[in-house]
Amino acid sequence: MSMTRTTCPYCGVGCGVLAGADGTIKGDPDHPANFGRLCSKGAALGETIDLEGRLLHPKVNGADADWDTALDLVAQKFSAAIAEHGPESVAFYASGQLLTEDYYVANKLMKGFIGAANIDTNSRLCMASSVAGHKRAFGTDTVPGIYADLEQAELIVLVGSNLAWCHPVLYQRIAAAKEARPGMHVVNIDPRRTATTDLADMHLQIAPDGDIALFNGLLAHLADTDKLDAAYTKSHVNGTSAAIDAARASDPSQSGLTPQELANFFALWARTKRVITIYSQGVNQASCGTDKVNAILNCHLATGRIGHPGAGPFSVTGQPNAMGGREVGGLANMLANHLELDNADHRQVVQEFWDSPTMCTKPGLKAVDLFEACAKGKIKALWVISTNPAVSLPDSDGVSAAIAKVPFVVTSDIMEKTDTNDLAHVLLPATGWGEKDGTVTNSERRISRQRAFLPAPGSTRPDWKILSDVAVRMGFGDAFDYQKPADIFAEYVALDKAASHIARDLDLSIFADADYARLIPTQWPRNDHRFFANGRFFHPDGKARMIAVTAPVLSKPRFTLNTGRNRDQWHTMTRTGKSARLCAHLAEPYVEVNPTDAADLGVTPGALMTVESIYGRAILRVLVTSRVAQGQLFAPMHWTRQRTTTGTVNSVTAPRADPFSGQPALKSNAVTAQLYKAKWYGFLACINEPDPQTPYAAIARTQTGWQVELASAKTPSDWETEVRDLSGQPGGDASIQTDPATGNTRIAITQNGQITALLFAAPTPVVVSRMAIVDMIGTETPPLVALAGRSPSDRPDVGATVCACFNVGRNTLLAAVANGAHSVAALGEATCAGTNCGSCKPELTVLLAQAHLPMAAE
Repeated sequence: MSMTRTTCPYCGVGCGVLAGADGTIKGDPDHPANFGRLCSKGAALGETIDLEGRLLHPKVNGADADWDTALDLVAQKFSAAIAEHGPESVAFYASGQLLTEDYYVANKLMKGFIGAANIDTNSRLCMASSVAGHKRAFGTDTVPGIYADLEQAELIVLVGSNLAWCHPVLYQRIAAAKEARPGMHVVNIDPRRTATTDLADMHLQIAPDGDIALFNGLLAHLADTDKLDAAYTKSHVNGTSAAIDAARASDPSQSGLTPQELANFFALWARTKRVITIYSQGVNQASCGTDKVNAILNCHLATGRIGHPGAGPFSVTGQPNAMGGREVGGLANMLANHLELDNADHRQVVQEFWDSPTMCTKPGLKAVDLFEACAKGKIKALWVISTNPAVSLPDSDGVSAAIAKVPFVVTSDIMEKTDTNDLAHVLLPATGWGEKDGTVTNSERRISRQRAFLPAPGSTRPDWKILSDVAVRMGFGDAFDYQKPADIFAEYVALDKAASHIARDLDLSIFADADYARLIPTQWPRNDHRFFANGRFFHPDGKARMIAVTAPVLSKPRFTLNTGRNRDQWHTMTRTGKSARLCAHLAEPYVEVNPTDAADLGVTPGALMTVESIYGRAILRVLVTSRVAQGQLFAPMHWTRQRTTTGTVNSVTAPRADPFSGQPALKSNAVTAQLYKAKWYGFLACINEPDPQTPYAAIARTQTGWQVELASAKTPSDWETEVRDLSGQPGGDASIQTDPATGNTRIAITQNGQITALLFAAPTPVVVSRMAIVDMIGTETPPLVALAGRSPSDRPDVGATVCACFNVGRNTLLAAVANGAHSVAALGEATCAGTNCGSCKPELTVLLAQAHLPMAAE
């Protein structure tokens, strides 16, 4: 079977993948981003390319339609809105999952032909603060370093980045480098103890948004101990004195750290020349996110530790093509090719090159502002492309209501049922990963190809084609007469040449004569290039700028909610939710609660808790852990209204945004919390996709069908009717066990001798082996045996999933420990756990610590 070289569609690491049409997936050993490694999500890509749930044909008002009907309607509605209300009455909201060619066409259509800048993207939620910080400091949105710096650094400082879960391949590169060079130091700066913390020599558990106080303190320490590079700053940096004065005015204790912790970190950073500071959403997703970025950049500029091997700041992006979107201007405050929207000369270059009838002259609406404008009736036509803002944006209930107010909404998507698609008038079926062709740019500026290895299903089309077809119908045909993605990439490279007289970092000349079909992963401006070691920056005077930033005054609500990601899920689970093994690790929306807070609230492990703000509420499963500090809560954001009744975490988050970047503050939200008092709790495994309506429900894929966690404040009057309604099974035989003394009820539905549904209900959270119950669905296990809630003797219970790559459960690992596997390496050898992406290794370490290891005398 032939394998196609392509690129993973998940995070910004940009891993190379070898993919087969039968779903075979391997890491590409020749790709310089991953050298063959894949994380659990990438390794499971073959389980997500089926057509179940796919949007395969256009739909208009819920009914199937042909392409001409749908495209004519979209073009007519957008044209009518523009004619009646002006170009700023329409908007695009796109995605970091688009290919560069898709992004380029969308940006060109909106800014050069419609004439407004109302195109923003979910990348606003990911890296907008980094963009703003880079531009303030460097004059351009430039990532200075490359991945090879991770192996060459003497000190790696991870700030607001759970790299082990969110960028596992980079985490493993660092872990390997540290193993090879034990003298290398790793510092983890995070309010929460995460899987990444296990690699660190020092964990600084700062207060939420305490980053500026910390890095201002570091800058002041560097100045006061004569650790600045005075020659570098004199020749190449402006604003040094003002930034240091602002840093000295800050109080480092506001970081939440002790004097000893501060002293240890400052001394380590000061004495180490080769320092890489990696930062991600914990820095970016804040109301002071841009200032956080500049506080970090200030320390590197002040010491000249930038652009050298193993030294510099490094923003790691969360999406596969957020960088490509930045390059082609796919945000509301950008122009194409790293040109400036507010510069008339830059606008003229782009307009002349595009030969466009108009050009936007001011920034458009950023994500939060865009949906506020929808709520106020200012947006008359909205096109959402490859994203799900009704879930991913803060105040998601308010965003859903805002979308519902827009007179005309069109979405382009690969799936039919999403929270956003449910609000749209027109659905346009797009090709997905494995079916479409184009390029993406990863976090180290490396452009790689995504290649098709599957046919386009149904009548799906690539996003660039859909956009071009609408542009033609709006009267712009000559400018959008693309025949293939290579035509668009060539135009993008040609625009770069047309603007070559303008000083910028982006230089695509290396791609001018490239064979698009055979394009190998290549960095711009050239492979292994680092920026700024020579002191040449992109402000008009050629110097960098240190920015004077002030640490915010931190409020201390009773509870602060921090949101983030799970190890095996991504965004709103449109793709990862298809994989049973990815759903097995943490299968429902949960909230981490400190043990002291749990005791104060009267919640116990496995209970349900209501987390609430003025914007909305979520009911979440309680995970009591010291990973979070007292007064802090953590909850992942993945669950949608398609998979949970009340577990959408962004229903609670506030639409506060950074004033410079517009990036929402998703990491620090004031909330209240209390025990959710249910009359009954349940666990259901079934063969059919369920449709629960209970106040709390969370659905997940399993290897044998589906599972649902349930809870309600009202006890059913008829349990058999309840389980049949929940599982969608009116037929079959029901076996029921009830225990009046405990209030427990267990029901099995069998059809043709096979178990098709099992419900376990109790007045307290249900304690049964989920994996054992799931495994019995579709088997001929006798109902009474199944209702015991334990695996039959011929099918051992593997326990809760720990390693998703190889489906290794906790019980399997404990058995290996009992048989002498007393190290992570030994567990890997015995079970394969941790031998692929390695992101479960921290959990293996915890398991070993909790297991009883025999002493020598035993």
